[in-house]
Amino acid sequence: MSEVGILDYGMGNLRSVANALRMAGAEPVIIGRPEEVQSCERLIVPGVGAFTQAMQHLAESGMGAALEQARRAGRPILGICLGMQLMCRSSQEDAPDDAAHAGLGWIDARVLRFPGSPGFKVPHMGWDDVRPAQAGHPLLQGIADGSDFYFVHSYYVDCADPGDILLAGDYGVPYCTAFARANVAGVQFHPEKSQQAGLRLLKNFLAWNPC
Repeated sequence: MSEVGILDYGMGNLRSVANALRMAGAEPVIIGRPEEVQSCERLIVPGVGAFTQAMQHLAESGMGAALEQARRAGRPILGICLGMQLMCRSSQEDAPDDAAHAGLGWIDARVLRFPGSPGFKVPHMGWDDVRPAQAGHPLLQGIADGSDFYFVHSYYVDCADPGDILLAGDYGVPYCTAFARANVAGVQFHPEKSQQAGLRLLKNFLAWNPC
């Protein structure tokens, strides 16, 4: 069984993620078919792009159902950027006023657009610091308060349950930069572009045994 599978659903920077995982000590494989999901001990859902397009692809390809099966089986799953947002209950991206598109629903959270204000251009792009929202979680081992990570996003995650939030940030509004519930975790930043702090988080994910 492969150590870690990187989901290829047409929305991710797969090569950068794979290279970072190799630096972290993994043997990553890129998987693009539902049956391949079940051959991986743990999974990464990367992503850059549109929420609705990504959800449509997951549904039509069968990858969404395969991911749900893996989640129920207790396999560790990490979402990166859009991959994190897909794990949420809903997203306002490209939705009419007072409406939202449904996500995978693994975390009770909404994906909202940054309001934008003087000093806070949208998209939020570049290095920014984060702060731990809870202590002692295995995914945060060795990550100091105020560590910098690399972000590129116009939408942010708003968790209903503060207990799901691992790391928090502020970009004109406070928001969740990393969450975890059971065997599911997500990060809004790009660990594959975040140098030593990002590499530390990936190493923590590879060692994570939530069940």
